[in-house]
Amino acid sequence: MRTLHRWFWTAATVVGLIISFGISAVSSVPPIWTARWIAPPQVSLVEYGVFHFRCTFQLLAAPEQFVIHISADNRYRLFVNGRPVCTGPARGDRLHWTYETLNIAPFLQKGKNVIAAMVWNYGELAPAAQISWQTAFIVQGRGKAEAVVNTPGKWKVFVNPAITPIPPEKFKLNAGYLAGPGDRVNGSVFPWGWTALTFDDSGWQTPRSLGFGTVRGTANAGTPRHLVPRSIPLMKEEQERLQTVARQYGVEVQKRFLAGKKAITIPKQTTAVVLFDQRYLTVAYPELIVSGGKASFIRLTYAEALLDERGQKGNRNEVSKRKMVGVYDIFLPDGGRKRLFRPLWFRTYRYLQLEVRTQNDPLVIHDLYGMATGYPFEQKATFSSDDRQLQTIWETGWRTAQLCAGETFFDCPYYEQLQYIGDTRIQALISLYVSGDDRLMRHAIRQFNDSRTAEGLTRSAWPSRVSRFIPPFSLFWIAMVHDYWMHRDDPAFVESLLPGIQAVLDWHAQYIDESGMLHSVPYWNFVDWTKQWSWNEKRQNGGMPPGAEQGYSSILSLQYAYVLNMAAELFRTFQEPLLAEYYGNMAYAIRNATRRMCWDESRGLLADTPAKISFSQHANLLAVLTNMVGAADEKSFIQRVLDERQLIPCTLYYRFYLFRAMIKAGLGDEYVQRLAPWRAMLKSGLSTFAETREPTRSDCHGWSAHPTYDLLATVAGIMPNKPGFKSVRIEPHLGPLRRVQARVPHPSGNIQVKLERRNKKGVDAEIVLPAGLTGLFVWQGKTKPLSPGKQEFEF
Repeated sequence: MRTLHRWFWTAATVVGLIISFGISAVSSVPPIWTARWIAPPQVSLVEYGVFHFRCTFQLLAAPEQFVIHISADNRYRLFVNGRPVCTGPARGDRLHWTYETLNIAPFLQKGKNVIAAMVWNYGELAPAAQISWQTAFIVQGRGKAEAVVNTPGKWKVFVNPAITPIPPEKFKLNAGYLAGPGDRVNGSVFPWGWTALTFDDSGWQTPRSLGFGTVRGTANAGTPRHLVPRSIPLMKEEQERLQTVARQYGVEVQKRFLAGKKAITIPKQTTAVVLFDQRYLTVAYPELIVSGGKASFIRLTYAEALLDERGQKGNRNEVSKRKMVGVYDIFLPDGGRKRLFRPLWFRTYRYLQLEVRTQNDPLVIHDLYGMATGYPFEQKATFSSDDRQLQTIWETGWRTAQLCAGETFFDCPYYEQLQYIGDTRIQALISLYVSGDDRLMRHAIRQFNDSRTAEGLTRSAWPSRVSRFIPPFSLFWIAMVHDYWMHRDDPAFVESLLPGIQAVLDWHAQYIDESGMLHSVPYWNFVDWTKQWSWNEKRQNGGMPPGAEQGYSSILSLQYAYVLNMAAELFRTFQEPLLAEYYGNMAYAIRNATRRMCWDESRGLLADTPAKISFSQHANLLAVLTNMVGAADEKSFIQRVLDERQLIPCTLYYRFYLFRAMIKAGLGDEYVQRLAPWRAMLKSGLSTFAETREPTRSDCHGWSAHPTYDLLATVAGIMPNKPGFKSVRIEPHLGPLRRVQARVPHPSGNIQVKLERRNKKGVDAEIVLPAGLTGLFVWQGKTKPLSPGKQEFEF
C-alpha cells in the first residue's frame, strides 16, 4: 500500500506538467468531441449514487505520450492499471465545466491495460459549492491512438450499492454546515479490486450514451455543460502520519502503529475507542487499512476541537472531560484482507476518533493515516524578527491560508468550503506574497466575474448551487481586481474585467437617492460579525450594520465610495477617461453626502446612520480610506478610533480594513501592537486562525490570516510602487521591533529585506532586488532610490 502511494506521487508530478501542456494546447481540442458523456443505465441521474467505470484495451507498445481529456459530474477519481492518478474535475459552473488534460503514458504498458474511474453524484446532499446537471462521465483521447479510450467505446459501468450517504444532520454540529455528507461503506457488497487488470468485469453493464462533449463557445445551444480546460494545477496529496494518542479504551495503541510499522488487533466481541490528536489542524483524506473483522462496525469521526460540558471549545489542547462531536464516516468490513477505506471527499480535523465494535471475527488494523491535500502552493516567502511569536503568527496564518485553498479558495475547510469574495480578496493577497503563484487568484477573479447575473451583481460565493448575494462583496471583487492589477503586469486580463466592474458599480448607483447616500439596498448587506450585528434567526441574516436594511448606512455608502476610487484608477489606466471621471466624482459626492448626514460634531466621529445613535470603527476607518478626514488630521483621528472603547469594534475579518486605515494615516508603527487577538488564539491552542473571537464556529478561516500578508507588506514594508509591480516601495513599520528579515517573491525574482534598528530612530538596511526591478526605500519621510541587486545603507 505504501508503494502504491509512492507511485501516486511520482505520477502526479508528471501529470501536473502535462496539465500545463494541455492548457497551452487548447487549440488541439475539437470544439465538439467525438466522445460522448456516458452514465449508468436504468438509474436516476440526479439522485445520490456512486458508479465505477472501466475500459480495457490493448497496446502494441508502451507509449511515450497518451493524452486524454477527462471530466465528470459531480466528481471522479481516476486509476490506470490499478494506480491512482488524480481527482477532478476542478469545480466550476455549467457554463464553465472543467476538464483535465492528462498524459497517462507513465502508467501504461505493452499489452493489456485498464483505465478505471469512480464517479459519484451527491444528489440533494451535495456540498453547497458543488454545481451539477446530472451524473455523467466522459473521456476524449487527443488523437487516433488515444481514441481507443473514448467514451462510450469499450467502457463498462457498475452501480455500487456499497456506498451510501450519512446526512449532515446526523453530525449534530449545531453550526452552519454546507460541506456534504459522510460516507457509509458496506464492505460485503463493495467490488474489491475493481481497478486491477485482473478484475472480472464481465457482469458489468453497458453505459447509456448522453450528448457529445462540447467546448465552451461552440455553436451548440443544447449542451448542458460547456467544457473549459483546467486553469489550475492538480491538488497535492502526500502522506501525513497521526501524531499522538490522546486517549484510548479497549485497545492499546503503540507508537509503532502511529509510524505505520506495527498493526493492532481488536479481539472479537470487543468495543474499542481511540482518540488521535494530529496536534495541528489538517485537511486530508483519511485512509484506513484493515483485514478480517467480518460484520464489525468502524466509525471515524473528525473534529477541529473537543467540546466541554457547555459545548464550548476552550483551549484546543484540552482533552480531559471533553467529548467528540463532528462529521463522521462508517465502514463495515467484509472480512477480507487489506481492505482500504477512504472517503469520497477530504476531511478536516485535528482530532480523529476511531470507534470499533467487533463481532465473532477479530479485526486487524494495519494502518491509519491521512493523505494531506490542497492547492500545491510552494512557500517562497520568509519572515523573522526579534519577536519570535510574530514568526509563529506568520506561519500560523500561512497554514490557515493553505488549508483554505483547494480547487477554489475556501472560507473554511470544515463547515462550508465556499469561495466567498470577502475572504478571497485577503487570501489572494496572502498567496501572492508567500508563494508568488497567481493562478488561483486569477481563477477566482474569473469565476466571480462568471457568476454575475443579468442585474450585474456577482454572487457572494461562487461556484455554489445556492444563489446568495452580498452587495459589499461584489464591491470587494473590484478591489480584488485592483489588487491583481497592482501586483501583476497582466493588462489584457484586467481590461477584460472592466465591463463586469462597470456592471457592479452601476447596479449600486441605482440605489443612491436624493440624499446622495445609498438607500434601501436589497439582498444581504453583510459587513462584519460583530456582537452588535449578530445573526438573526427570524430574518436569516446577520452581520449588517444599522441602516443596511432601512437605508442610509454610512458604512455601505463609504464602502461604495472606497471602491469607486479604485475603479476610477482602473478606467483611467485603460483609456476610459470619461468613466474614470464619472466614478471619481461619484465617490466624492457620496463621501460628502455621508459626512453631511452622519457626521457628529459633538463627538468628532462619523455615526453609522443619520440618527447618530450607533458608532463603529467600521464607519470611521472608511472615513479615512475615502479621504473624508483631512490628511493633517488622519493620524490623530484614527488613533481615537483605535482607542475609543464605545465604538463597535471590528472583528478579525474587518481589521484588515482597519489596518489599511492605520497605515494610510501614518500609524503603521502601531501594527505589531495591535495583534493581541492573534496572540490570544495561539495561547488557546489554535494551530490556525479562527473565524471570530471565542466562541467561534470555524477554527480555520481564511479572512483571519491577513497578518501573514501584513508582516511582509506593512512591517517589512514591501509593496508595489507602480501597477504591475513594475517598481517596489519598501516602507518598513517596525514599531517596537529591533530586527526584521523578510523575503517576498516577485515575478522577476525574490525581494529581500534585512533591517536592524540603529538607536530609536535610525535603521541599517540591506536590500536585494531582482534583475530589472527598481524602487524606493522610505523611512520616516525620507526616501532613497533602489536599484537591482544588493545595496546596504543606513538612515
